[in-house]
Amino acid sequence: MPGPLVIPARFNGPSESGNGGYSAGAIAAFLDGSAAVSLRRPVPLDTPLEVSVDDRSAQVLDGDSLIAEAEPVSDFDLEIPEPVGLSEARQASTHYRGLPEGQFSRCFVCGLAREDSFHVFAGEVKGRDVVASPWVPPEWTADEEDRDRVRPEFVWAVLDCPTYFATYLGENLATSFLARMTARIEAPVAVGDEHIVIAWPIEADGRKRHAGSAVLASSGEVLALARVLLIEPQV
Repeated sequence: MPGPLVIPARFNGPSESGNGGYSAGAIAAFLDGSAAVSLRRPVPLDTPLEVSVDDRSAQVLDGDSLIAEAEPVSDFDLEIPEPVGLSEARQASTHYRGLPEGQFSRCFVCGLAREDSFHVFAGEVKGRDVVASPWVPPEWTADEEDRDRVRPEFVWAVLDCPTYFATYLGENLATSFLARMTARIEAPVAVGDEHIVIAWPIEADGRKRHAGSAVLASSGEVLALARVLLIEPQV
């Protein structure tokens, strides 16, 4: 059995639980290749979580509570919009709709209330149903075995946050949380290089919101992609 999984408190999304994308990526690491991760409950911070893995899935538990499940995916495909250029992404980020206060304001990816966030502030690209932001991965995101490459869980984190803003393009923002994320890393994401993160809406069905996202090299090459399901809590 693998050792316990611990999501460090600095990698929060909501103020008191793990960033959904980071947590999903950390769980996906117990499987090989592309994976789909379903988050069943908020992921506790700084808490040893039991991990159970077999040849078909991984489960993460906090005592008797199921936190998340992951399964390998062999046929994941996603239609990606035309690339966004760096200048467009920089301009789009000036239209970021994140708030300086509230439960997501200290998210380590997109929080305005943190100096040490990734500063992934995805805003609407003019004339397109796409949000975008530049992103320069800091040195501390490097993989221990390859110091030039960003660790996968940080790539998953960056693929997650912009999808929230994509799903509410042209609408008022509403609270919603990551429920399921399927992702694949196509090529290494380089530490210190400026990348482009994009996200776009796919479908809305009541409280369910589906969106896609991608991390692009400055050349437009797709380095990673994801499809997510966000769910608005019942009132």
